[in-house]
Amino acid sequence: MAEPLTSALVSAAWLAEHLSDGDIRILDCTWHHPSTNLDGRNQYRGRHLPGSVHFDIDHIADPNSDLPHMLPDAADFAKKVGLLGVGDGDRVIVYDRLFGGSAAARVWWMFRVFGHDNVAMLDGGFNQWVAAKHPTEMSPVRPQPRTFTPKFRPELVRSFDQMKSAVANGGEQIVDGRGPGKFDGSQADVFPFKKLGHIPGAVNVPWADLVDPQTGVLLDSKGLRARFEAAGVDLSKPIVATCASGMTSCMDALALYLLGRGDVAVYDGSWAEWERAEQAAVAA
Repeated sequence: MAEPLTSALVSAAWLAEHLSDGDIRILDCTWHHPSTNLDGRNQYRGRHLPGSVHFDIDHIADPNSDLPHMLPDAADFAKKVGLLGVGDGDRVIVYDRLFGGSAAARVWWMFRVFGHDNVAMLDGGFNQWVAAKHPTEMSPVRPQPRTFTPKFRPELVRSFDQMKSAVANGGEQIVDGRGPGKFDGSQADVFPFKKLGHIPGAVNVPWADLVDPQTGVLLDSKGLRARFEAAGVDLSKPIVATCASGMTSCMDALALYLLGRGDVAVYDGSWAEWERAEQAAVAA
């Protein structure tokens, strides 16, 4: 049996070397907001990493929530990822086309929420893979279904009520991964939010500031630490990450994981849930 993954990140060079390992499962997690007129599933059909299958965050989500791509229950997650060919003991590699982050980081977090730490994101994503001239393919992959046993970790998820408590008692630092314009309310979001701004007391660490703008590769630990400390985040105290719909916050959570903070939770509903609640205060 292969050694478990030791980091939340793998390089294109590492994955190319391990591509044929029998326990490697690669998930193309590419997702775009409908307003972009781009479709992750169509991009997957056009080109994808060899052996990869498409993970649709809108499909592997809570069907009873009107919030975007909220966490499914454990049984539904286990069933759907099992059909994608992911089973217990597999080493899962996630990637997407947006700097290798955002949606892929969301899927990385989802696997951890359901007890599977043997998961890593492809650093720099699809673009870095192609830039290194590694092979891609067009042929569809039909995975052999496998058994995935979920172990739900509620401590990695925050609800609306928990966030209200965090705001009221200051028990957790709230890190918002959106861009500065959306954080301060000066820029409209692609989601049709009625209120703009951020959760009171939150600090802004935009996820795009955590990656090299040219390559999309995450900054080294020194660079990541500097970004959080510049925003006033105390890396020794409790942290919860939030954003617009629980996606880009996962890049902050992943970066903090790389800094040794494997306990950082994500507010699943994020601004999509917070801004619609009448009793929720807004800062801008």
